[in-house]
Amino acid sequence: MIPVTSFAGKTVAVFGLGGSGLASCHALKAGGAEVIAGDDSADNVAKAAQAGFKTADLRAVSWAKFSALILTPGAPLTHPAPHWSVLMARQAGVEVIGDIELFCRERRRHAPDAPFVAITGTNGKSTTTALIAHLMKVAGYDTQMGGNIGTAVLSLQPQRTGRVHVIEMSSYQIDLTPSLDPSVGILLNVSEDHIDRHGTLENYAAVKARLVAGVQPQGTAIVGVDDIWCRNIADRLDQAGKRVVRISVKNPLPDGVYVERETIVQASGGARGEIARLGGIGSLRGLHNAQNAACAAACALAMGIPVDTLQSGLRSFPGLAHRMEQVGRRGNVLFVNDSKGTNADAAAHALSSFGDIFWIAGGKPKLGGITGLAEYFPRIRKAYLIGEAAPEFAETLGERVPHEISGTLEVAVAGAARDAEASGLADPVVLLSPACASFDQYRNFEIRGTKFRDLVTALPGVKPVV
Repeated sequence: MIPVTSFAGKTVAVFGLGGSGLASCHALKAGGAEVIAGDDSADNVAKAAQAGFKTADLRAVSWAKFSALILTPGAPLTHPAPHWSVLMARQAGVEVIGDIELFCRERRRHAPDAPFVAITGTNGKSTTTALIAHLMKVAGYDTQMGGNIGTAVLSLQPQRTGRVHVIEMSSYQIDLTPSLDPSVGILLNVSEDHIDRHGTLENYAAVKARLVAGVQPQGTAIVGVDDIWCRNIADRLDQAGKRVVRISVKNPLPDGVYVERETIVQASGGARGEIARLGGIGSLRGLHNAQNAACAAACALAMGIPVDTLQSGLRSFPGLAHRMEQVGRRGNVLFVNDSKGTNADAAAHALSSFGDIFWIAGGKPKLGGITGLAEYFPRIRKAYLIGEAAPEFAETLGERVPHEISGTLEVAVAGAARDAEASGLADPVVLLSPACASFDQYRNFEIRGTKFRDLVTALPGVKPVV
């Protein structure tokens, strides 16, 4: 845990008592603050009370005593309307911040030179975060990983010289971190997302830009420039005097890091040199993972990691659970768990990465279904449709893709494994990439992915992918 000393002797309101909220309560208390905790969920309030924290209906207390409101990222700060706790805080002149802001303040107070890598982007940030943390560990760093990837940042070990914190940040978290100042900041990409929480795509991009705009004076801003939003952000950072490393997987760059024929290349002043090769690394298959790897490689170089260490780290990266996760092989059939592919855009990354696919898809459908995936239909040898979306997906696939309504994951895995093995294809892939939420049959995508993994490993003759 990271004790929060910046509010010692003061009273702080915490709204939102999920994982990061409770972690904030513990960290503030450990640092000497008095915490008043609240939540719209009675169950969450009860858990906080059981943990020994003073709880209250924050609508019914005086805000004059509060020095800050620590807000859960799940509560809206601006759009579609500020949460009621935000309005009360503003009326009382109380600052509204999040747990990563507390992390940043503690770092400045106690270990301002401790390396801090922050990662954001519409897509790929979890894989990039996990990959960077893996590279740091391979290079011998004492590494802490958390934030939006799962572990609350204040639950990590405290900052100190030589210990690197690798922190994934959503736009909601950036919004609540006004003094964000990583030593390395990474912006992967920007595309339309979370407009309901930011109002416009322009606002959303501006929030994302703050992560790289805030890098420390001697730090490095790493920006993927394959979309217009990020290209403009990189140009503005350059003009502001920041050290910017541009990343592309679509075009060679005169200065920056780019991917060419599965090779990561660094270019500077017209000279170019190979950094690492991605060919044959199953956990980093696909163009989207090439961008993740290039950004991670640029980060590793900025941190002074040697090229040979970088290459060995890339090759030993196991991948992110439930995201293009290679579960096992039976003969020449590869089984891939992409349960985190919960919408069509995410599924497109997986479908674009293989040639002969036995596709398991379906679940709780999202707006637009799979109509946008038509360009990948020629790669699909057969589809196995599950959950509520099965009839809709069957209609979309029509006669273009052979398919069956399997209904459940158990039936789909058995059918796909049977057909892939009987296909005679050189490299058939049984791919779970549902393009749907899990909530019709599973509580979350992790449970769905774990079920897939269990079903596959229970098949006779399946061997783990090494």
